[in-house]
Amino acid sequence: MLDNVQNKAANKTSVLSLVQVALMAAIVYVATAVIHVPSAFGQGVLHLGDSAVFIAAILLGKKKGATAAAIGMCLFDLLSGYGAWAPFTFVIKGAMGYIAAMIAYRGECEGKKFLNNFFAFLIAGIVMIIGYFFAGWILYDFPNAVGSIFNNVLQVALGMLIALPLSELLKKRIKL
Repeated sequence: MLDNVQNKAANKTSVLSLVQVALMAAIVYVATAVIHVPSAFGQGVLHLGDSAVFIAAILLGKKKGATAAAIGMCLFDLLSGYGAWAPFTFVIKGAMGYIAAMIAYRGECEGKKFLNNFFAFLIAGIVMIIGYFFAGWILYDFPNAVGSIFNNVLQVALGMLIALPLSELLKKRIKL
């Protein structure tokens, strides 16, 4: 009897987790796809998806946030003509979400401390910039990789500017 109740609870939790990740992956994709501008510097695009990656990290935590970020951004690459970037994006954006959540949830912070979240987003953003630098170098060449750094810095800054106040508000209002 107890095993049956535990199995039902586990199934309910796994279905809820699946829905949370799928919904956040869709939000990441839409935030990336709706407003994106091809970069004037090197390869890639400037978009609002990083703000959704940061929000996913705060709302869903390490594993689910990383999964939503990786899937949502990878879908953008696959559906928007950037297929060569998709494997890199999957790893880089997944790592970005994981690192942001890992730092945001350290100690007693629980993703609720503004300065800690700022630090988390900054470190995760630096990892993303470095990751795309090497991806650009592999896919194209060194000058294009260097040229894309400014675009990625701008994208992280914009993502932080949007995600910091929004994630704080959503964290208070949404109980996941």
